[in-house]
Amino acid sequence: MSPGVHAVDPGRLARWCVEHLGSAPADEVFRSGYLSVVIGLRLADDREVVVKVRPDSPRVAACVDVQRRMFQAGYPCPRPLTGAAAFGGDVATAEAYVPGGAVLPSADGAAGAFAEAFARLIRLAPGPAEVSTLDPAPPWAAWNHAGDGLWPPHEDPDVNLNQMAGPEWIDDAGRRARDRLRAGGAEAVIGHCDWLAGNLRWSGDRLLVVHDWDSMAADSEAVLVGLAAALYSTVSAEELATVEDTERFLVAYRDARGREFSAGELERSWAAGVWTRAYDAKYQHTVGQPITSLSENEARERLRRTQTGSRRR
Repeated sequence: MSPGVHAVDPGRLARWCVEHLGSAPADEVFRSGYLSVVIGLRLADDREVVVKVRPDSPRVAACVDVQRRMFQAGYPCPRPLTGAAAFGGDVATAEAYVPGGAVLPSADGAAGAFAEAFARLIRLAPGPAEVSTLDPAPPWAAWNHAGDGLWPPHEDPDVNLNQMAGPEWIDDAGRRARDRLRAGGAEAVIGHCDWLAGNLRWSGDRLLVVHDWDSMAADSEAVLVGLAAALYSTVSAEELATVEDTERFLVAYRDARGREFSAGELERSWAAGVWTRAYDAKYQHTVGQPITSLSENEARERLRRTQTGSRRR
């Protein structure tokens, strides 16, 4: 995404709100975002809304469509207030502001709560043929991207993961996970591919709201579940699932869905988790950050469950 998207002109924002929401901003409640900008506003008519501005992409409209259908189906997500509408050279959307909630459910039931919420999402989501394109998938889920090199293009055009050498164990983990994912497949469903604790809020063990509906992707159920099982947390928004947490999530998801995954599906779930964690680890290395998304030992342990093994040294 373009770094320039952060410089949201107040006048343009006010005109956009009047045109698409029927009221001008009165106060700014919050502002956040990394490669997009997310602005919480109180409008002159006292409504509280969230406006998100990011580079234009065909997938944005499809994501809003999925979110609207999920809201109508009763899933706990913010109500979309607009479609994807031009904002200068970018695109913006607006949704109702849903404040409050805890980052985590109770510690004892976290795996089950996260898994049941994900199972309900998969069950209620429309089929891929019911919405316009969700391609390209966000890069951390784009194991089957069409570009050259192991790693897909990053959202920041100034970052090229394929131009950074090593660490060898990260590239090896990503390659082995991708190869396992490419070795089998299944009918695609739609799900959330960024099931981080920071994107969900809870009232006790009841799911209050799921955020970040830009992170919709169409892939096999096993892959989407594997991404979620590797990304959620039982501890904090800053920590990812341990191997044991992932195992608990997969068991809880099986129970919530009422069916067993085959051995091949389970292997693909583990491979999807390796892919997304290796992608983030590669990014961290490329931009000079500490590598926190995956360790070499954990990569080896997760790969063991994909039946790909790990390279002997």
